[in-house]
Amino acid sequence: METAEGIARSGRVTVFRSGIWKPRTRPNSFEGVGEKGLAWLQRVKKEFGLLTTVEVANAEHVELALRYGIDILWIGARTTVNPFSVQEIADALKGRDVPVMVKNPLHPDLQLWLGALERIHHAGIRRLIAVHRGFYSPSSAQYRNAPLWEIPIELKTLQPELPLVCDPSHICGRTDLLQQVAQKALDLNMDGLMIESHIHPGQALSDARQQVTPVQLTELLGKLIVREASSDDVAFANQLQLLRGMIDGIDEDLLNILQKRMEVIEKIGEYKRDNHVTIFQLERWQEILRTRTASGLLKGMSSDFIEKICVLLHKESIRRQTEVMNTATEKKKP
Repeated sequence: METAEGIARSGRVTVFRSGIWKPRTRPNSFEGVGEKGLAWLQRVKKEFGLLTTVEVANAEHVELALRYGIDILWIGARTTVNPFSVQEIADALKGRDVPVMVKNPLHPDLQLWLGALERIHHAGIRRLIAVHRGFYSPSSAQYRNAPLWEIPIELKTLQPELPLVCDPSHICGRTDLLQQVAQKALDLNMDGLMIESHIHPGQALSDARQQVTPVQLTELLGKLIVREASSDDVAFANQLQLLRGMIDGIDEDLLNILQKRMEVIEKIGEYKRDNHVTIFQLERWQEILRTRTASGLLKGMSSDFIEKICVLLHKESIRRQTEVMNTATEKKKP
C-alpha cells in the first residue's frame, strides 16, 4: 500500500502492476502471496484510483482475478512459450471483455509471440497489448534480457494497431540502465512503460536488483523526453522529405551493387563446379569477417552490424552457388 501511494502521488502512472502468482524456476522460492493479494489490489484501486493488473498463468488465475475486479490481465514470458497454457487462458477468457497484455516469450521467437496474441484474440478479446521485456541470450553481458529491438519493431510492422509497451526492468535487470532503455523505448514510439517499484528494493522478495523506489520512479519518468511520431512544422517536413529522398537514392545504389555482387557470386559458383571444388570455404569466410569488420570499424560502424550484414550476404551467396551446382547436376541426369 505504501508503494502504491508513492506511485499514485507521482501523477504519471495509470496502472498498478502486482505479481500475485510468481512462477519460479525452482520450488521453495517465493511464489507470490496468492489470492489474498487480490483483496489488497482492490484497496489500491479504491484508495488511490489506479487501475490494477496481475499475471495469470492458468484458468483458475483468470477466474480469481476477474472475481476481484482486476482491470487488466497479463500473460508472462514463461507462459507465452507454452501454447497449451495460452490456450487454457484463452478458453477461460471467452465471453469476457477485459484487456490482456501478452509478454514476449523468453527466447526470440516472433511467431510464438504472435501465436499467443492470436489465441487470445480468437477468444474474443479485442483490447490486446504486447509487452516487450527482452529475450534470454547467453551472450548478453550488459542486460539481463537482450532487448533485440528489431523483434518488437517487426511485430509493430506486422500489427501496426497493436499497442506495444516496454518492460525496461526485465530487460536491464539492474536500475542503472533503466533510464536509457526507457528513453529508447519511447524514441522507438512504444506506447508505454512497465517499470518495477518497491518502497524498500533491498527487501523485495523478487527481482530486488531491478526495482526503484516510488521517488526514484518519479524522477526517472520526469527525465524522459516524450517525442511526437510526426510534426506539423512545414520546414521540418520538407527537410525530412529531402533527407529521405537521399536515402532512397542510396538504397537504390546499394541494390544495384548487391545485384552485381550476386552476378559475380554465380560466376564463382560455376568456376567451383567446373573444377570440382566445394561451395563453403572456411578460410575465405573467416577472412571476409575479419577484413570487413576491421574496415567497418574504421568507418564508424559497429562490429555487430557488420557481422550481421556479412552473415546475410554469405547465406545468400551459399544459396546462389548451391543453385548453380544443382542446375549442373540436373542437366547431367539422363
